[in-house]
Amino acid sequence: MEKITSFTINHLSLQPGIYVSRKDPIGDQVITTFDLRMTSPNEEPVMNTAEMHTIEHLAATFLRNHHSFGSKIIYFGPMGCRTGFYLLLSGDYESRDIVPLMREMFRFIADFKGDVPGASARDCGNYLDMNLPMANYLADRFLNEVLMDIDNSRLIYPE
Repeated sequence: MEKITSFTINHLSLQPGIYVSRKDPIGDQVITTFDLRMTSPNEEPVMNTAEMHTIEHLAATFLRNHHSFGSKIIYFGPMGCRTGFYLLLSGDYESRDIVPLMREMFRFIADFKGDVPGASARDCGNYLDMNLPMANYLADRFLNEVLMDIDNSRLIYPE
């Protein structure tokens, strides 16, 4: 059985960044899947589920309400390895195309205070598993350490 594309990336040299994971043609459209890698795989601790869950709720809310990209959002969700998230967009994009969007989104998450959207028993299957302070911290760290001065080494998968 062939390895899927995401298992062919060298995770020993992968650093936090925004990477195009794949592009899938669907009829006359393209779906671009982004790897939003927030931690260095196998180098630093993975994110806990509570902060990942909080980031997921905040990011999905932000993205689906975004004035330019809201109608292009297919999916935003966590990676099973807990080192980042996948973002699927309708359209043919490169990593650099979404840097401003990611800066906006992670600033929104870093600065968010109050009730996390959808964090209630009625709206979520595991609403108690949330950690807003840690989500704020991780978003701020990713924004300042990766996104603000991002270059091609964090936009194109390593060989």
